[in-house]
Amino acid sequence: MYEPVSFPIAWDGTRVSEMFTPDFYLPEHDLYVELTTMKQSLVTPKNRKLRMLREIYPDVNVRLLYRKDYQQLLTKAGYGAVEVQNLRKQDIGNILISPVELETRVRALARKISRDYHGRSIVLVGVLKGVTFFLADLARQIKAPFVIDYLDLKRFAGAQPRERVRIVRDIDYPIEGRHVLLVEDIVNTGLTLDYLLSELRGRGPASIEVVTLLDRPTRRLVEVPVRYVGFQIPNDYIVGYGLDYRELYRNLPFICALKPSVIELDAGAQARPEEPATPEETR
Repeated sequence: MYEPVSFPIAWDGTRVSEMFTPDFYLPEHDLYVELTTMKQSLVTPKNRKLRMLREIYPDVNVRLLYRKDYQQLLTKAGYGAVEVQNLRKQDIGNILISPVELETRVRALARKISRDYHGRSIVLVGVLKGVTFFLADLARQIKAPFVIDYLDLKRFAGAQPRERVRIVRDIDYPIEGRHVLLVEDIVNTGLTLDYLLSELRGRGPASIEVVTLLDRPTRRLVEVPVRYVGFQIPNDYIVGYGLDYRELYRNLPFICALKPSVIELDAGAQARPEEPATPEETR
């Protein structure tokens, strides 16, 4: 249990006149966390206190977070899942793909894949994390023998497109001479997929194909071969069925548009000190 720690940050002579007490402490990260809201009347004085704290105690690691960013940090630190009450109905726009449509289309994709790979075994490679639900449902319906592996990516603000993405969690299963099916949640620009295909082809698979749940061909910057497509979707920011916005909404049973007001609100907050940047859909 966290015992609040107060740091003196101002004095009147020898008497302490002002203290700062962070809301939480994460021992594994040696990190103090102070929560705030979107109200500027609260953000401004808290930023002032943080600046004073850092000047006086340079060795103290402290961050000012909005509540939903704090929930994400808790999840990464292993303290628990994001609170359900953060899934606000008013954030959700039109439902684009219903649970029944998802189930029907995933079954159809699995049937086609099973026919195409009849008599062969497959290595299913999922690209974390948004693909989790889609890959699980797809794999349950595929009749051909397969193994499952995963890889994870990190994106950078590189000068060249191929410098903007790197594999940070590689597959464990050797794919040389094997038939590989790369499973994506969404294909946008094609830059990430082009990088992945190049990396995996260099390992000598017998074949490599792509199945994606969602596709936005209108945003394509690089032509990439996508053999199996679940749905083509508009340019709305979409969430649900594994897809997230700031780690929220993944567990929605349908795919829906996130209201622009949610993203605009966060975009406004990014201009303020101490706010982490909002991730963009860059695939």
